[in-house]
Amino acid sequence: MDQLFSKLKGDKWIWIIVLILSGWSLLAVYSSVGTLAYKEGKGTEMYLFKHLAIIIVGFVLMFLSHKLDYRYYAGISKLLMIITIPLLLYTLVFGESINQANRWVTIPVINQTFQTSDLAKLALITFLARMLSRKQEEIKDVKKSFAPIMGAVCIVFVLIALANLSTALMLFSVCILLLLIGRISFKQIAIVCISVGVLLTLVMLLGPRRATYISRLEGFFKTEEVATGTVPFQEDKNFQANNSKIAIATGGTFGKGPGNSMQRNVLPHPYSDFIFAIIIEEYGTIGGFIILFLYIALMYRCIRIVTLSPRAFGAFLAAGLGFSLTIQALANMAVAVGLGPVTGIPLPLVSMGGTSILFTSVALGIILSVSRNIEELKYKEELNETPKVRKVVVGSI
Repeated sequence: MDQLFSKLKGDKWIWIIVLILSGWSLLAVYSSVGTLAYKEGKGTEMYLFKHLAIIIVGFVLMFLSHKLDYRYYAGISKLLMIITIPLLLYTLVFGESINQANRWVTIPVINQTFQTSDLAKLALITFLARMLSRKQEEIKDVKKSFAPIMGAVCIVFVLIALANLSTALMLFSVCILLLLIGRISFKQIAIVCISVGVLLTLVMLLGPRRATYISRLEGFFKTEEVATGTVPFQEDKNFQANNSKIAIATGGTFGKGPGNSMQRNVLPHPYSDFIFAIIIEEYGTIGGFIILFLYIALMYRCIRIVTLSPRAFGAFLAAGLGFSLTIQALANMAVAVGLGPVTGIPLPLVSMGGTSILFTSVALGIILSVSRNIEELKYKEELNETPKVRKVVVGSI
């Protein structure tokens, strides 16, 4: 174990958390794909090995991205934004429709689908981190700082929201947190919120998936009315949420044991959107709290990196990517326990899904790159090779 960690730089606790979540993911996915395997006439072992292969590739990407100095991602972020916006437009027009949503494009050579919003999340967060770190001296200037930041946020929000509103709202909340940390004035942040609120209203009323959004909101807010017969019962609105609650309720404190879930045969996507409910059913409330604790611990380690980073760009990167992963995890768990309307947000590192795991791995690799840089600076300080740096250097990359 010591030899392994000697090659893995950065925060060791983040590596440990990733290993635990990935191992748990293998167990949960293998337990949840039985119905999918039956429908497609394939063995469950095939999905297990495929998921394992994706996790291994994710570890490779995490290792490579953590080896690259995080300051290079400032330049890469510009290229990612140039690629992302046309790619999101292409997805909306020519993307492959799965579950009545154009969120995927097919990669011709390997014939695999690719969810472009995952790239957009990484691109926008790294771009905002770059902009906020470079513009600190003129952060109150509307033309030089606020306008390009607001433009990037609003454009990406609309392009994602038209096909995936939950992901767009989650990304927007991360952007607001970054703007607060980046000393954007409350007045300017209010302008961003009002602008996005107007765009959100237009998307929900005029967008191609407006019927789905309205149906899910009605199903969430009118649950009691449906139960009492005040409004007609419509199974498609509450079917997933109700069976998720059944899975959680029957799991009890200690669960039914690995592989003994019953609701995995009823829930439409037990291996992705509702995998947290399956985990609670099989591992109990204790298992659910352990998963929650792991994500909170991950956020704590990211915040620690933020406080130790000697450069503003590294601090913004660790904060933005850490918030993104944690908010996504909390959103997925909230849906499973009935605290939010049904969405298609996966549980990071746990849900089955190639694109999500790979981009999550890259994001974690970037966070670890910032942590690795902190360790290297600390080591040089101990050797008296560089002066001690304790405070964030405002405006530096």
